[in-house]
Amino acid sequence: MAHKVDEYVGKRIRQRRWLIGMTQQRLAELVGIKFQQIQKYETGANRVSASRLWDIGAAMDVKVSFFFEGLDCAQVPQASGRPVPGDLLEDKEAMDLVRSYYAIPKNQRRRLFELARVLSDVA
Repeated sequence: MAHKVDEYVGKRIRQRRWLIGMTQQRLAELVGIKFQQIQKYETGANRVSASRLWDIGAAMDVKVSFFFEGLDCAQVPQASGRPVPGDLLEDKEAMDLVRSYYAIPKNQRRRLFELARVLSDVA
């Protein structure tokens, strides 16, 4: 049975890879392993060594600490006091929204952010 931390790190690898639009094959090539090993890491079936996690982070342009962020958080309170799921990145719709948001030019993105904030305040 996989350890909770191994599963969490694997999820964070998959989420980051998906968010930046990288395939398992491409990540494996960058790290110098087979894509099946990436699959095993992402499911938590295999543990990721510290040096391999370092290489994965470098390939996906994040620090090693990224893979552990939020590990102990079940819920993260929002400024409004409404709870937000701690593992928001598990939600495919939320991930699609984030990816689309960052595809918008920065000046327009800020205006969209302000609109979303106003809409959530009146909801």
